[in-house]
Amino acid sequence: MKKQAIFLIISLLPILSFSQNQDCACCTPQHKQFNFWVGEWEVFDTNGDKIGENLVEKLEDNCIISENWKGQKGSTGKSFNYYDPADSTWNQLWISNSGNILKLKGTARPGKMVLKSEITEGKKGKYYNQITWTENPDGSITQLWEIYDTEGKVISNAFKGIYRKKN
Repeated sequence: MKKQAIFLIISLLPILSFSQNQDCACCTPQHKQFNFWVGEWEVFDTNGDKIGENLVEKLEDNCIISENWKGQKGSTGKSFNYYDPADSTWNQLWISNSGNILKLKGTARPGKMVLKSEITEGKKGKYYNQITWTENPDGSITQLWEIYDTEGKVISNAFKGIYRKKN
C-alpha cells in the first residue's frame, strides 16, 4: 500500500507543479527581479531637491510593474514594465504627457536593472538610451538615464534621480 501511495504522489507532482504555475504565472524568480523598484517614492536630484513622486506598483497578478510619475513642474508619465520569458528580457514602454515615447529592453544584474533602447537618429546623431536602476545600501534607488553613441561612449546624462520611500 505504501508503494502505491508513493507512486501516486510522484505521479501527481508534475500536475501539482503545473497547477501552481497556473495560479501565478508571473511569480517566478525572474518576474521578481525588479520588485526592488515597487513602492511609493519621493524623487530627489543629486542636490537633494525634490523633483517628483513616483508610484510603482504590481498589476495583473504580478505580470506588470506600472510606473506613475508626477514631476514637481507638471510633467507626468507612465510606464509598463514586464519580464518576457520568450527571450528572458525585461521590457519597458514609457509614455509622458509631453508625447515622449521610450521603448527599452534589458536584463537584471545583482542589485540593478539595466534597460536600453534601440539605436535611433536625432539632433545628437545616432544614439541609444540606457536607464539603470541601482539599489543603494540605505534602501534608496538611483535611476540614471544616459545617452550613448553607437560606440558605447556616454554623450550625456538625461536624468539622475534618487528614489526615497515615502513616509
